[in-house]
Amino acid sequence: MSNEFTLDHLKMMHNGIRLFNEGKFWECHEDLEDPWMECNHQAAKYVFWAVIQVATALYHFENKNLTGASGMLNKAKEKFKICAPMEGHILNDYLSWGALKKLVEEIPNQPVLDDFLKLYSFKFKEIKL
Repeated sequence: MSNEFTLDHLKMMHNGIRLFNEGKFWECHEDLEDPWMECNHQAAKYVFWAVIQVATALYHFENKNLTGASGMLNKAKEKFKICAPMEGHILNDYLSWGALKKLVEEIPNQPVLDDFLKLYSFKFKEIKL
């Protein structure tokens, strides 16, 4: 499995990232689902998957569904571990990946809703390709 996340992968995420930054978390999830499913690059799929699960967790947070938010975030934490070998120039310079990962990891495995507040205010860097 190649450990590269490329600009082509980033381009596939562009609209989903915009939706995430607009606070349209469910729409972000929906937008990224097809590229995630169609991505032939097995390692990069986990980047898509992590963002989908964080967006879904924040959707549940907005609806005060702690069980859903917690469950999705704990799944996302596993994806971030798998993505670690890909962390580099593209993810960090274009997506603020390190900052997102830190916020996700700071949330305890058995959180309360207030634990999601910092993550809820996170915005990806605007993708300029």
